Amino acid sequence: MNLKQQVEYFVRNAIQDVFEILPESVEIQFTRREFEGEYTLVVFPLIRSLKGKPEDIATKIGDHLLAQKQIVAFNVVKGFLNMSLDSALFLNNVVNYATDKSYGFTQVTPTSRTVMVEYSSPNTNKPLHLGHVRNNLLGFSVAKIIQAAGNNVIKTQIINDRGIHICKSMVAWQKFGNGETPASTGLKGDHLVGKYYVEFDKNYRLEIKELMEQGLSEDDAKKQAPLFVEAQQMLRQWEAQEPAVIELWKTMNSWVYDGFAKTYKRLGVEFDEYLYESNTYILGKDIVDEGLANGVFFKKEDGSVWIDLTEDGLDQKLVLRSDGTSVYMTQDLGTAVERFKNNATLEELIYVVGNEQDYHFKVLFLILAKLGYTWAESLHHLSYGMVDLPNGKMKSREGTVVDADELMEEIYQTAKTISEELGKLEAYDDAEKAELYEKIGMGALKYYILKVDPKKRILFDPQESVDFNGNTGPFIQYTYARIQSLVRKQAPAAFAIEQIVLNEAEKEMIRALNDFQPTIKKAADELSPALIANYAYELVKLFNSFYQNNPILKGDDEDVKNFRLYLSQWVANTIESSLDLLGIGVPERM
Repeated sequence: MNLKQQVEYFVRNAIQDVFEILPESVEIQFTRREFEGEYTLVVFPLIRSLKGKPEDIATKIGDHLLAQKQIVAFNVVKGFLNMSLDSALFLNNVVNYATDKSYGFTQVTPTSRTVMVEYSSPNTNKPLHLGHVRNNLLGFSVAKIIQAAGNNVIKTQIINDRGIHICKSMVAWQKFGNGETPASTGLKGDHLVGKYYVEFDKNYRLEIKELMEQGLSEDDAKKQAPLFVEAQQMLRQWEAQEPAVIELWKTMNSWVYDGFAKTYKRLGVEFDEYLYESNTYILGKDIVDEGLANGVFFKKEDGSVWIDLTEDGLDQKLVLRSDGTSVYMTQDLGTAVERFKNNATLEELIYVVGNEQDYHFKVLFLILAKLGYTWAESLHHLSYGMVDLPNGKMKSREGTVVDADELMEEIYQTAKTISEELGKLEAYDDAEKAELYEKIGMGALKYYILKVDPKKRILFDPQESVDFNGNTGPFIQYTYARIQSLVRKQAPAAFAIEQIVLNEAEKEMIRALNDFQPTIKKAADELSPALIANYAYELVKLFNSFYQNNPILKGDDEDVKNFRLYLSQWVANTIESSLDLLGIGVPERM
């Protein structure tokens, strides 16, 4: 039980003793700096049930807590009861940490809820770019945070490995590739395939221009351009499982998968399962048939199947084309049903997808609810803001994207340059230096992206992202390394608790450390790694202020020295855990 939970327990019992009413919950906050105390009870929500003036209610509760010696002092400011706790409560927290380094952490048990998080889900016609970086970092971090909150987690993705866009890269490679392979060019497989996706678009535009000059309208030129016709033909051949096309498709996709794996490894993300659209695109048709029979869907004269959502403030939505082929909505309906069907313990499914798809998921969840799937209310869309560049929006077809691999390498080189300028690397060999640059660089990139609320757009400025001052990953990493340096000089030993007189800075830091697990729960509930990032930043600021004003290794009092070393180590452990939830590693030395 952390400090806040103890205070909540004391207050609820006090209310029961004084007013003979046991409230379901009470609102406890950190006391504002301008008032005395550590924790504050907000009395206003209790007025209706306890029947009295807020000041009188607060005073009665405070008097009872004081009489029970559960607090040492209190003051009332309007409807707020500010409480000062016995120092022993704070000190016992540090003793608990010294005894058990996992103190305060929620454990996953066999009876924990199972939550599935879907993220990444790239197309196999291009490498991952900056938009994918935000998606992956968000998805992976959210999965870790949900697990840290005490849930079982399944990390998954659906790879978009079929369709006209895939065929475009295949056609372009056949026409312009001259047999190039990743081995012959030295290019990562996803970069090689992406090169031909851009090549297709470049030549396709030229063909459209030529046809328009011959008198065709733009729409007709786009449909009749030879490259586009070839891509359509290849898609039909793929759907007919023509051996030569399938073989080329498998070969080029294997190149891409190998490239993705390397990018994921450096980005530090992973998955528990992989699904492929080539296997899932036929799902959902049986659900449409069932919905037609139940009157959820209706069929138009041309044979296409729709759902009318106008009474729900939306519009009519196509779920099956007139030729019987599915659309993305059909596939998503089928995939969602399959997931809950194949995972008996699954209780929640979270889709990490940009806010450009807000409408799609609103419709998807509503349709599933109308079809009678009770778990539809357990579906969530983690809608995040797009990543913009200073010169506009990224476009994969035109090659105007910030490539994920190039971005990570640029960040690495920047971290290397700054670290070398700062010096202090004499004791490192080349391998250790490379590992340090990687941790600092990836820490800078990940923290820059994850400290922003997911709902907000990010204007990505590469120069700003590698600023190592202020609210940055490297600033937090450095504080961790500083504490490790202290502990290397002197490992903490047992201390006599009765010899410790806490100052306000120490109390504030212990209170902040106690708030870590509640912050994890809130971040899991709100699907926001930004809460963890900014918690870590605030904790680091507290420690650095404490470090500057309170000697840790100096002085003759060994009890105080060991207490402060354990407190510092607890801070370091919490920094490491916080950054781990963001997918960020910590260097032992910087």
